Amino acid sequence: MRVLVRRCWAPLPAGGGAGRRPSPQWQSLAGLGGSPGGEDYRGARVRKKPPWRVLFFGTDQFAREALRALHAARENKEELIEKLEVVTVPSPSPKGLPVKQYAVQSQLPVYEWPDVGSGEYDVGVVASFGRLLSEALILKFPYGILNVHPSCLPRWRGPAPIIHTVLHGDTITGVTIMQIRPKRFDVGPILRQETIAVPPKITAKELEAVLSRLGANMLISVLKNLPESLNNGRQQPAAGVTHAPKISAGTSCIQWEKQTSEEIFRLYRAIGNIIPLQTLWMDHTIKLLDLVEVNSSVLADPRLTRQAFIPGSIIYHKQSQILLVCCKDGWVGVRSVMLKKTLTATDFYNGYLHPWHQRNSQAHPSQCRFQTLRLPTKKQGEKIVAMQQCIK
Repeated sequence: MRVLVRRCWAPLPAGGGAGRRPSPQWQSLAGLGGSPGGEDYRGARVRKKPPWRVLFFGTDQFAREALRALHAARENKEELIEKLEVVTVPSPSPKGLPVKQYAVQSQLPVYEWPDVGSGEYDVGVVASFGRLLSEALILKFPYGILNVHPSCLPRWRGPAPIIHTVLHGDTITGVTIMQIRPKRFDVGPILRQETIAVPPKITAKELEAVLSRLGANMLISVLKNLPESLNNGRQQPAAGVTHAPKISAGTSCIQWEKQTSEEIFRLYRAIGNIIPLQTLWMDHTIKLLDLVEVNSSVLADPRLTRQAFIPGSIIYHKQSQILLVCCKDGWVGVRSVMLKKTLTATDFYNGYLHPWHQRNSQAHPSQCRFQTLRLPTKKQGEKIVAMQQCIK
């Protein structure tokens, strides 16, 4: 997949003027205390150039790529990374999250939050960590803590930017390297930002892979010129702020009367690999596993054109072996579902739809339609995405 990368950053003017700050007081730009100059608050001498001692904070596949780039730079003797250690969060899986798996495989020291070790570091790096870092922790790093964030901040601040990029049909996205501020997520100064066009019909998982590679390369570039990058940082604009909250289970429930086919497909591409889209059929929860667009030849079927259908109505199309489901503005194709077990569209028709119509030959077809699943309030609020993406 080819993507066009556009750089969206520039150093501040060399002379005076609005936005000019005294160098090297990056702490002031980041909204921190601490003493500027050649020493941090513990009195340790600050390095002026690489190699850096780095503490990395991360969890998921997106973060793993940034860690891999840091580790490769250290192993390749590029004189960029002298020391690399890792902080991650506990996981119910014995293997741990992707960042921990990579760190263990690469024999890097690993700490589980809130343990951050007691070593000396020059800079911290965060990617998909999902925890607020205190000012006291940030100030332990002479150059602060950098964040690799997969959006063009200030658009999509929060834990699920890639999902919301796909969900809302954005045509442009990117990666921002910014500086961490305490107490709030994704509001710190921008050190570097690059944009790419979002390929049509890309899934969140596929987009994550693209952005993770871009972010890793940008991180290495910033670290090669770290003091200069910090001094040339710029505050985020006040305009254009949007938020990317965690995805709840309720998001996966299709609203056939309200959502268009395009909105349903965007939802499927955004979260389908995390939690299947859900609907209700005859008081049973149905998970829709494989959605497909309906082509023009199928839409020309006389069964679809000779009468009006209520959203949620289901027709089995034998030639293409898919279920056609009516939505607000058209039809969505479904190749497989889960009802107790995984069923192809043909299996669902033969085992459930056709027998129902035989038993209820006098009933209106709308009685056999998919309906919006209403989750209990508690389950509705359950958060599915705990970190920035958690896309596996």
